[in-house]
Amino acid sequence: MHTVCLLNIAQWHQALHVLPIAAALARRGDVDVHVAVARSASLAPGRALCAELGAPDVSFRALWPEALDALLPAHRHPPKRLMLAAAAPFLPQCDAVVAPERTSLFLKRIGLRRPLLIHSDHGAGDRAVGYEPRIARFDYALLAGRKQEARMLRERLIRPGRYRIVGYPKFEASRPAGTKLRLFPDDRPIVLYNPHFDPDLGSWDRFGLPVLRAFAAQSDFNLIFAPHVRLGQRVIDLAGQVAPFASLSNIHVDLGSSRSCDMTYTRAADIYLGDVSSQIYEFIERPRPCAFLDAGGVLNPQDPNTAHVRLGAIGDDPAAVLTLVNRAVATFQRYHEAQTAAFRETFDLDARACSDRAAEAVLDAIAQSQRVRTRPGLRSGGLAATATREPAP
Repeated sequence: MHTVCLLNIAQWHQALHVLPIAAALARRGDVDVHVAVARSASLAPGRALCAELGAPDVSFRALWPEALDALLPAHRHPPKRLMLAAAAPFLPQCDAVVAPERTSLFLKRIGLRRPLLIHSDHGAGDRAVGYEPRIARFDYALLAGRKQEARMLRERLIRPGRYRIVGYPKFEASRPAGTKLRLFPDDRPIVLYNPHFDPDLGSWDRFGLPVLRAFAAQSDFNLIFAPHVRLGQRVIDLAGQVAPFASLSNIHVDLGSSRSCDMTYTRAADIYLGDVSSQIYEFIERPRPCAFLDAGGVLNPQDPNTAHVRLGAIGDDPAAVLTLVNRAVATFQRYHEAQTAAFRETFDLDARACSDRAAEAVLDAIAQSQRVRTRPGLRSGGLAATATREPAP
């Protein structure tokens, strides 16, 4: 029996990318599956999600000692390297570790060699950080679709035989398509404002409060304000700044609940308003009007790092946010075909569950690694640089 550990040493939004894989591995019945989360508060929701996905027996552990929780404010995240060091004594028992972020490569720096280190994305956007050079140091990679494959091959982050396109397991951990919550007392069109935390690319610093004020003063739209969960870590007293708007009947504020990352809002909204979040690609699962706020003059449809802005209208005037939203609605048909093509290029979906495809890829990578280790003269772990190409997914 193989042993696989799925790491979630970051916030809950990353767990939604790996827990479906954990559940798929556990459903097989021939894999010992462990999930390591950052804090004990994530244990109950993690177990509940795995149970919903048909895997109630996944083993969970929290890496940050509960006794130290009181020393760390709830909005602060435990140091990732300390958590990895805490996990290191257990991980050599594993055949593979699946991680949705790159800090986990620290395990190799502290001498961990036996488990195969597998990279799983936590979003399928365009920002350069999603294609950083550290990805090349993983033993294997799970990709969402052809867009990632082409760029990672071009930038030499992956090699044939050491990756698999598996689709987007997060879709299975999210609110089912076609379901809507009743968030507002009326049926006005819903705009989702989803600013990113990146101060150089995101729109909050320049556009945030003007957006909220504009929607507070009009009666044509309802607004969901659900920024990236990390925005509150960067912006001092974000909750205090937006509190005056949270009580309005046409503005729904969510600064980090599970709904802010499980596609509740991307599937409930009629119009997307944002900047560089990868959630734009989740939103266009069903093509709809999109508007992008260019706070620093950096959103260029010809730049691969901001290519998503070709999917809707772009504006750079904080005083004209409502004009931009109306323009996005009026011109939507220009972008419908591009959105459909972008979704298909980003997410490789077929009749099989993405989590099952990912689980199969993890086990195939382990089997390939074990074949390499048993060859005469080969003692180290990992995959051979000359490994044969995986069959087409």
